[in-house]
Amino acid sequence: MTKGLSASNTPNVSNKQQENIHQLWLTADCVCFDVDSTVCIDEAIDELAKFQKVGTLVEAITRNAMGGNISFRTALQARLNLIKPTYENLEEFIENFPSQLTDGITELINLLHERKIPVYLITGGFHSIVDPIAKKLNIPLKNVFANRLLFNDNGTYAGFDENEMTSDSGGKGRVIEYLKSKYDYQRLIMIGDGATDMEANADGFIGFGGNVIRDIVRDNSPWFVNSFYVLIDELRNNSKTTVSHHRTLTTRKYSTEVIAN
Repeated sequence: MTKGLSASNTPNVSNKQQENIHQLWLTADCVCFDVDSTVCIDEAIDELAKFQKVGTLVEAITRNAMGGNISFRTALQARLNLIKPTYENLEEFIENFPSQLTDGITELINLLHERKIPVYLITGGFHSIVDPIAKKLNIPLKNVFANRLLFNDNGTYAGFDENEMTSDSGGKGRVIEYLKSKYDYQRLIMIGDGATDMEANADGFIGFGGNVIRDIVRDNSPWFVNSFYVLIDELRNNSKTTVSHHRTLTTRKYSTEVIAN
C-alpha cells in the first residue's frame, strides 16, 4: 500500500462539503472506525465462512449487504445460517487465522490517543473476533460496539443477540446517536468502507478504500482516502490548528460471547 495515496473522485460531493470534512478531521472530538475492510484487511465473517467451507455463498451476501442492497440483519442471519459456527470452530478459527491490521491503522490510532481523542470500533462483526483487535490497538473494550454470537450448552450455534444495536440496519447510526447523547460529542467522525458507515449520521464521514473500493462510498464520500497515512499526514501537518477534547468515559462491560440456554 502506498503511503499518502488519496482518492479525489467524489462526483456527488461539493467542494464545500470536502472543505468541511477536512476541518472536522482536524478538530474531531471523537473518531469511530468500522473494522472489517477498514481497521482490518479482510471481512472476518467471509474468512470464517471460508474456514467453514461456505466461502463463496457467504461472500456474495456480504457484497450485497456492503453495497446497501439488503438489510443488515437479513444478511447476517443468512450468512450465519450457512456458516453455523460451533464454539469450538470459532475458537480454532480465531487462534489459527487472527485478523490482520490494515497498514497505518496502528500509527493513526496511536496519534489519536496521544491527542486524547476517544476512539471507538463500531462493527457488524463479533466481539469474539473484534475484542482481540481492540486490545492490540489499546482501545478499551467498553469502546467496542459489536455483535454477540450465541451458543447452546453443547457448543452448537444458537443465533446472535438481536438486542445489540449493531445487529440490524441502522445499527451504527444508533450507536453514534448514543455516543453523542451520552458524551456530548460535537465533531464525531466515522471512518469506514461500507454504505452502513456512510449512512450512520456522524458529524463527518471519511470513506476508506485501502482494502476494497465500493462505488457508492467512493462517489458519495466528502473525503475518500486509500491510505490511513493521508489522515496521519493531515493531522501532523496541521497540528497547530488541531483541537482535541478529552472526556472521561464511564465503563460499559461486554462479555465476549454468551452461551444460550
